[in-house]
Amino acid sequence: MPFAEINGTSIHYLDDGRDHPTFVFSNSLGTDVRLWSKLRAFLPNGIRVICYDKRGHGRSAAPKGPYTDADLATDAAALLDLLGVKDCIFVGLSIGGQTAINLAADRPDIVRSAVLSNTAVKLGNPEMWQSRIDAVLTDGIESIADSVMEKWFSTRFRDRRPDEVLEWRTVLTETSEAGYVGCCDALKTADLGDKLKRICRPVLVIAGAEDGAAPLSIVKDTAARIAGAEFMEIAEVGHLPPIEKPEIFAKAISVFATRNVSF
Repeated sequence: MPFAEINGTSIHYLDDGRDHPTFVFSNSLGTDVRLWSKLRAFLPNGIRVICYDKRGHGRSAAPKGPYTDADLATDAAALLDLLGVKDCIFVGLSIGGQTAINLAADRPDIVRSAVLSNTAVKLGNPEMWQSRIDAVLTDGIESIADSVMEKWFSTRFRDRRPDEVLEWRTVLTETSEAGYVGCCDALKTADLGDKLKRICRPVLVIAGAEDGAAPLSIVKDTAARIAGAEFMEIAEVGHLPPIEKPEIFAKAISVFATRNVSF
């Protein structure tokens, strides 16, 4: 269970394999490295896979906030520099997708291509995020958990897989309150429109047709603002397609990678 001391905090990560190419996965708000567990069986053999818990999540430390999107991107870049990663396929979901935007714009030496899943240049608005912060600080993450599950998962998945929904509800409620609020602050202030103009790497943008956290329209608009970006909509999924439809998600990112990186 490796940890890296980065930017004054401890970041937990998993590093599986040493062959080229390297896939790096950055998780969403309120989840951890387990978000990507189902994908592994559907990814190409022999590749290197790196997953990490962003600050305040999973087994990573939760330094005092507020955090910014720049903090999260700097953490990711420092970890990948430490691990000697170059020319990776960086896959980020939601707030992890905003990290992918930052790195694709600022660190093209690290990012050979990027997958922006269920994300946008701006998610929600400052008032919405402050309301969530206030709720968590007053009544805990438990108080928002049911509404978050409705945003994360499609109606079909919630009806057919209540066991998995409960598992992810538990992951959410076990997230560090300080870390969750710190990342809400990052989402409250992030607006990455200018970064899109600087991206010169291949980009695939993925949206969930029933995403209640990053609605299809804003994800599609983000894709349209990136020169040459590909766009894919996955039907009957919410905010977490790697959980609801891991095989389709894995195939999409693998096919995209083979067009842009030599295996």
